[in-house]
Amino acid sequence: MRILMLNPPFFPKFSRSSRSPAVTKGGTIYYCIWLAYATGVLEQAGHVVKLVDAPAVPLTEKETLTIVKRFKPNFVVLDTSTASIKNDVQVLEKIKAVQKCFAVLVGTHVSALPKETMDMSKDIDAVCIQEYDYTLKELAAEVEKKKPALGKVKGIAFRKGKDVVINPARDKIENLDELPFVSRVYKKHLNYKDYFYSANLWPQVAIVTGRGCPFNCKFCNWVQNLNSGAYRKRSIPNVIEEFRFIEKNFPEIKEVFLEDDTFTADHRRVNEFCKSKIDAGIRVKWSCNARADVPLETLKLMKKAGCRLLCVGFESGSQQVLNDVRKGTTLPSIRKFMLDAKEAGVLVHGCFMIGNPEDTRETIKATVNLAKDLDPDTAQFFPIMVYPGTVSYNYFKKKGWLISDDFSEWVDGRGWHNCMVNMPGLSNTEIVELCDKARKEFYLRPKYMASKMIQIINNPQEFKRIAKAGKTFFKYFAEKK
Repeated sequence: MRILMLNPPFFPKFSRSSRSPAVTKGGTIYYCIWLAYATGVLEQAGHVVKLVDAPAVPLTEKETLTIVKRFKPNFVVLDTSTASIKNDVQVLEKIKAVQKCFAVLVGTHVSALPKETMDMSKDIDAVCIQEYDYTLKELAAEVEKKKPALGKVKGIAFRKGKDVVINPARDKIENLDELPFVSRVYKKHLNYKDYFYSANLWPQVAIVTGRGCPFNCKFCNWVQNLNSGAYRKRSIPNVIEEFRFIEKNFPEIKEVFLEDDTFTADHRRVNEFCKSKIDAGIRVKWSCNARADVPLETLKLMKKAGCRLLCVGFESGSQQVLNDVRKGTTLPSIRKFMLDAKEAGVLVHGCFMIGNPEDTRETIKATVNLAKDLDPDTAQFFPIMVYPGTVSYNYFKKKGWLISDDFSEWVDGRGWHNCMVNMPGLSNTEIVELCDKARKEFYLRPKYMASKMIQIINNPQEFKRIAKAGKTFFKYFAEKK
């Protein structure tokens, strides 16, 4: 079967596979990582597969439809997000107008709202709910038959006459070593130079060494709508083998990012990975998503194994807010972690949120002050973005604090985050403005700007990513004015 895996056109550089999809203000554009993993699985099953990431290139709708006409797929998979769902359905309809095919939508939004999504258009043949690698494999095999029995395929919603049928859920993939290396899929289908993570050295690749998360933050879109459940892990030998593949096949790559929700959730496994990487003589640098509880000895071992940076969700400077969102961290432990990271020589990208349920102007000020006190290498300040299927979304909706039910308003006319939460004493526009103010306060400090100059002098390898991120940062504020 000829299968098109499509991250559909929307805003250029729109990151659907981000945990909070948007055009970022720091220039980050994520790999279409979940489409890529599923692409590898479908190729492994013998299908002729083409993976197209339209926003990353970027490709226009017209250019994308030209690719469809030339490739002539009979099975098409489109990624989705909450903010882009109307656009994504329209692209699907235009594809079916020029090419007869079975069309499937995947992603966090359709996982949360399968029936509501199916009701948007009769051209949608099915949606996949949550993790979809093996769901697509089974669905494609069924569609190839003369009389497909879609009712047997777990993890989908499909159309049966005038009704929408939601099948039982599919079990999570336990043996992740079975999955093809996503870096191998990148090599075949994508241009790695199209992707940029503002905190990482460029160029870089992103892979996953485990799915799920042992923690249960109320706002997390991926964990609640895509890779739910316990943290399932690839074996360390399997991960090391992919590092070997990357080092051999991507000689220009400066860094590998481990996109697990919390790679450091299992400290023993982190230690095992570090020792194995050192023993294997693999020199490429790496970074990962981490929790602010990694002990100093592990941080030192990570540094020795080539870890350059940790992406850490500090979220708030208020313990009350941290408790309310079920973060499970404390301010003293956060401060100790940051001191330990600096002692170990590992950089930190700090993530902070503004507009959580318990937030006030005072707690937001405390968050900004915490960011400046911690002084990570880079920081991002996100307005609260709530997505269907998450505890946070249900809370704000029940309270009547969502300003719209139109998902296309989740981003503004440029694709930037458009906070949809109005809380008593804190409007959605004020939340976004406070995020912008926080960025200025953090990045325009003389101490911070001087530290970047020193960093560039001491480590010229950092220049590309600092210059690229800085250019995007100042361009954003110029456009705001």
